[in-house]
Amino acid sequence: MKLSDRITNINGGGSDGWGVFYRARRMINAGVPVTELTIGEHDIRTHGDILAAMDRSATGGHTGYAEVPGVADLRNKVAKRIAERTGVPTTPDNILITPGGQAGLFAAHLAVCNAGDKALFIDPFYATYPGTIRSVGANPVSVLTTPDNGFQPVKSTLADHADGATSLLINTPNNPTGAVYNMGTLTGIAAVCQDNDLWLISDEVYDTQVWEGTHISPRSLPDMAERTLVVGSMSKSHAMTGSRIGWICAPEPIVEHLINLATHTTYGVPGFVQDAAIFALDQGPAFEDAVGAPFARRRALTLDALQGQNVVRPVPVQGAMYAMLDIRSTGLDGETFANGLLDAENIAVMPGESFGKAAAGHVRVAMTVDDDSYVAALDRLVAFAKAQVSE
Repeated sequence: MKLSDRITNINGGGSDGWGVFYRARRMINAGVPVTELTIGEHDIRTHGDILAAMDRSATGGHTGYAEVPGVADLRNKVAKRIAERTGVPTTPDNILITPGGQAGLFAAHLAVCNAGDKALFIDPFYATYPGTIRSVGANPVSVLTTPDNGFQPVKSTLADHADGATSLLINTPNNPTGAVYNMGTLTGIAAVCQDNDLWLISDEVYDTQVWEGTHISPRSLPDMAERTLVVGSMSKSHAMTGSRIGWICAPEPIVEHLINLATHTTYGVPGFVQDAAIFALDQGPAFEDAVGAPFARRRALTLDALQGQNVVRPVPVQGAMYAMLDIRSTGLDGETFANGLLDAENIAVMPGESFGKAAAGHVRVAMTVDDDSYVAALDRLVAFAKAQVSE
């Protein structure tokens, strides 16, 4: 008996690039103290008031099957939020509630890609992107960016890869680089999509975490709403990572088909989780700002900690909860550096190579521990880097 090629090829026949993370977790489980600067998990938990709302809903009886597209009130609130933030008219019929952003990414690609289709994505990339594309049977093709350009996608490079493609996946603010795509970048992306009849899948889960520049949803650009599927989530904006609550915003005919997909896969999201999301959204922008404030503060701490030396250089930290650090001056690749740092200092960071080829010679630092521990870890990281140069 044989498993399907689709399920066995999710990682493309190789590793998922997260060896340092898994090794750090084994050390922690063995009782070794490790400063984890690896994954995008808030150092605060979901706010107690949101959990209380979830509890009230569950104990109040909202534990049966919820509407598969999402409860009406939540679809309304998500549509209103998107319309207010982007200026694009949006109705509940444009919204499907999903079990988190990752389920949204999978569903969006399944909606627009046939088996064997060429599906583009930007390198560096969030670790699940190519596997998600393979999971729907499509062929993932990366489009490289460069640190010299702040990891902003270049129109001509996109155009070089667009022939024969079906879709393009982008992420701004970007994980892992922290880049916030500017209007010039997004205009170029829109032009390539229109010139080559591509679907655009826009991962906007970090849209509330912008420290420099402005978040622009490509759906708001001329003639792009009809070809854009936006994936959103409560995970980053409201520290609700474990609640698994997100959405897809897309043209109405696509949402109708996505509802059919959800009926045959997830069968919706628990009603008490959706009610908690409604409560969370009702808290307004001030609540979202408070969730993001530690990362804005640690961004400043990052830049301060790296001043006065040139061994470790930050790529512009414009958004999200990460800092991408250039360690090429050490002569080490990101994976060797990260493993050495874990061995020498018990500090876990992600090698840039975990996110593709473009971030080789970099490491990604998640700004997800308390300020004092974070600064101390950065100081030790810089000292470790300097030691490599002097050897």
